[in-house]
Amino acid sequence: MRRIYQNSLEAMSKSKRNKFNSPSLASKSEKIEEPIRLDKDGNICVRILAKPGAKQNCITDISIDGVGIQIAAPPSEGEANAELVKYLSKVLRLRKSDVVLDKGSRSRNKIVLINKDSITTDVVKELIQREIGL
Repeated sequence: MRRIYQNSLEAMSKSKRNKFNSPSLASKSEKIEEPIRLDKDGNICVRILAKPGAKQNCITDISIDGVGIQIAAPPSEGEANAELVKYLSKVLRLRKSDVVLDKGSRSRNKIVLINKDSITTDVVKELIQREIGL
């Protein structure tokens, strides 16, 4: 019984070692995504770290995790989401219909899609940095 148990542990550790040491899996996990990027359709994806319930709307920072935005609306009944879209459209000088909440309607981590025909990623980064004051 003991021998079977030891052999099964050795077999499991070898299979795990092969999985994690393969170059294809390591390269996928090391891939770092930008907070502002293009999706497969060419639309601009902006990763948002929303902070609802603030005194005023403002962009706090840009990091690898996303663009930190304080929202002056409570996180109930979608009020903060609507305010987020309204504020981003104002900062980016776009129509509200060009800015759409794609994912994260009930989370602080959100993905906002911006119409590909309305603006470029470089302009989005520049306008967000200008709003921060960098």
